[in-house]
Amino acid sequence: MTFAARLLTLGTLAAATLAAAPPARALDVVAGEILPGWRRADGAHLAGLRLTLDPGWKTYWRAPGDAGIPPEFDWSGSRNLGGVEIAWPAPEVFDQNGMRSIVYSDEVVLPLRVTPARAGEAVTLSAEISLGVCEDICVPAEIAVEGRLPAAGGAPDPAIAAALAARPLDAGEAGVTGVDCTVTGGAQGVRLRAEVALPRAEATTAAVIEPGAPEIWASEPELAHPAPGRVVATSDLAHRDGGAFALDRSAVRITLLAPGRAVDIRGCAGG
Repeated sequence: MTFAARLLTLGTLAAATLAAAPPARALDVVAGEILPGWRRADGAHLAGLRLTLDPGWKTYWRAPGDAGIPPEFDWSGSRNLGGVEIAWPAPEVFDQNGMRSIVYSDEVVLPLRVTPARAGEAVTLSAEISLGVCEDICVPAEIAVEGRLPAAGGAPDPAIAAALAARPLDAGEAGVTGVDCTVTGGAQGVRLRAEVALPRAEATTAAVIEPGAPEIWASEPELAHPAPGRVVATSDLAHRDGGAFALDRSAVRITLLAPGRAVDIRGCAGG
């Protein structure tokens, strides 16, 4: 099977999995709410989006893996919103029917860094959210949430603080001393080999590579541990429409997952 055919097959399988039950059922297994959080001294507001799932159900991380779809957020119904940035807590790896997904289970709080359009005024945060949820089967869900973020006051929320603490470490915090990327061409796409030097690299059990452009698809990375303190993640990349593309190494995002730890690396160097 060619790489392009493999990409088409994976996409078909994911779509078929999500279509296995009507969307209405998903509304019974997932609920969302805005945690109002608190206004910081710099004018930004720290809020939260809590997603609660029925026991045994899961929803997808921002990069869902081979068998899922990423969540999508429409904030256009908000008022006095200048911008919103999601801080993603470290996810779990879930294997089902030979396909790997990157998920959250049971409940997750996504911290939101909200910038008001007009400083010193309240924000009404409103979102239409499209996401997939899975148990034995996967179904699409559409949920709506809304909450008022007060202009002043508000005590720090322990749930938001805990979710912030559960974010992956950045490269500096994790002690990464090098990230070298090698790109080789091929008839169906390119292969990216990323070698990362960091303490306890051999504990890495999974990796996610995000190419930095939505039109570029990345396969599940193959892992190798060539030496203590080094891990290599190798992934095949292809344009989702089968066309040519240029890879911007500075936009590549690599997440390394290990028991009790995750590392988020932005960009890589190499030839």
